[in-house]
Amino acid sequence: MASTTRPRLGVWKFASCDGCQLSLLDCEDELLAVAGRIEIANFAEATSAFAPGPYDLSLVEGSISTPHDAERIREVRAQSRRLVTIGACATSGGIQALRNFGNVDEFRRIVYARPEYIETLARSTAIADHVPVDFELRGCPINKRQLLEVIAAFLQGRRPTVPTDSVCIECKRRGTVCVVVARGTPCLGPVTQAGCGAICPAYDRGCYGCFGPQDTPNTAAWSRRLRELGMRPDEIARIYRTFNAAAKPFRLAAEAAPSGDP
Repeated sequence: MASTTRPRLGVWKFASCDGCQLSLLDCEDELLAVAGRIEIANFAEATSAFAPGPYDLSLVEGSISTPHDAERIREVRAQSRRLVTIGACATSGGIQALRNFGNVDEFRRIVYARPEYIETLARSTAIADHVPVDFELRGCPINKRQLLEVIAAFLQGRRPTVPTDSVCIECKRRGTVCVVVARGTPCLGPVTQAGCGAICPAYDRGCYGCFGPQDTPNTAAWSRRLRELGMRPDEIARIYRTFNAAAKPFRLAAEAAPSGDP
C-alpha cells in the first residue's frame, strides 16, 4: 500500500529581513495546494506550531552573521534531507555582507552604546560557506513562481528549472527598450541573473543586481562600459556592492573598479 505520509517542510530564518519567507506566504492562490501536498512542520513566520525534525526539505533564509548562527545552521543541515537557500542573504551574504569590507569592531563602537553586549562575526557569509546546499534560489526578494518551482521539483525528485541567463533576456521578452542604449543609464542587467521580470528597466531605471551574478557574467567588459557612460571608479564599485556585494563576480568587479583593471 502506498504511503500517505506527506513530505515535511521546514522554513528557517537567519540574518535577514524576512522578505523571502513572505514570498512563500504571498503565494495566495497556490498556498493551500502547497499545504495539501506537504506538511509545514516548522515555519515561525506563519505559525507558532512546531514539529521536530527530520525534514524532507528545508528552505533557509538569511546569512550567517553570529557564532550562534554558525552552530544552528549545522543543526538544521543535520535534520534536513534537502536544503535550499532562498534569497541574496542566504546565497551571498546579503546587504549585511557590506561589513566584510570594513572594520566591524569600529562599526560596533560607533553604533552601540555598549558594544561589549553585541556578539557578531567579522563577516556575513552565505549558508553554503558553512554547510552543503542542494540548491540556491537567488533574489532580493525571491520570485514566488520560482519558489513554487523549487518546491514542486523536490517533491517530484528532479532538479528545479530556474533560468540563469541575464536580466537583458527578460527585457527583450517583455519588449522593454534598453535603458543603456536609449538613455545611457547605468545598469547591471547584462551581468545579473534573470528572475525579477526586469522590473527596474521597465520603469526607466537601471538594474540593481538583486538576483546576483548570472551564470557567465563578463563584469570586466561591463565595468569598461560603465566607465564609458561616465561613471567614476568609486561609483562603479558602489553599484556592485548592494544586495549581492559578496558574490564572487561582483566582489572582484568592485575591487578592480578603482584601479580600472579588467
